[in-house]
Amino acid sequence: MSQTPRNAPPHRGLQPSSIMASNKKNNTNKPTVTQDLLSRAHSPDTAARIYADKIQHRPLFVKPSSPPPPDARDVRRRARREKQQQRKKTLKPKPLSARQRRALGLHDIPKKKKGEEGGCSYAVFEPLHRLWLGYVREILAGGEELYAGGQGAAAKLCAADFHGALVQVVRSRCPSRVGLRGIVVKDSRFVFEIVTEGDQVKVVPKEGTVFRVDVPVADAEKKGGKGQEKEKEVEGGGDGDCQKRKTFTFEIHGDQFQYRSADRTNKKFKAHFLKNL
Repeated sequence: MSQTPRNAPPHRGLQPSSIMASNKKNNTNKPTVTQDLLSRAHSPDTAARIYADKIQHRPLFVKPSSPPPPDARDVRRRARREKQQQRKKTLKPKPLSARQRRALGLHDIPKKKKGEEGGCSYAVFEPLHRLWLGYVREILAGGEELYAGGQGAAAKLCAADFHGALVQVVRSRCPSRVGLRGIVVKDSRFVFEIVTEGDQVKVVPKEGTVFRVDVPVADAEKKGGKGQEKEKEVEGGGDGDCQKRKTFTFEIHGDQFQYRSADRTNKKFKAHFLKNL
């Protein structure tokens, strides 16, 4: 029967309790990396306090605090409300964009075809011209502008609407445009679109063009002719007699008139010296 020698080392898998207690004591006394860094930057008391407050006893939230989740009834109610609001938005018509208006041709003037009645003919816009004459007489009848012209008449005419005016080209860079006469059916920023007596639609640019407009006075009163007034003899009815009618004539310089009709309403025009005039 063999015996283990008295001075033999213990078995490798077993350790005495004294050795385990000493290792545990050494582990608890050994400072961590955080404590070591804090001790380098602060005093021992401050480092211990910071470590205890902000690291050792810091609360760890497993789930962030939030309101309780809504129940199924609230979810259905919210979805129903959003669906109703979305339906109201879809039912409300939206205005067309400029690209859509051009694609649909909403502002295009229909041309008259041969053998068809209506369309863009001179006779269709004659009532519009008569309506425009009444409109111009109304805005100029507040003073002597209709008979004497002047700065007051110029300021009112610059802000007036010229849809329906009977204009005639008296000066232009293009000689072929001189003499064109027709009713304005479209007043855009850079061009006048007119309908001539031959039922043709002409696009006349404002740049480099001078237009003349005649406004016949409704009732020839006793006031003498002043300013840009002139008399014209116009044939009367079927009896062949002639009657004299006074006409207020003014000219539009297209270079200074390159604005839309809506923009001219709120724009204040001032008199300036123009070298080309």
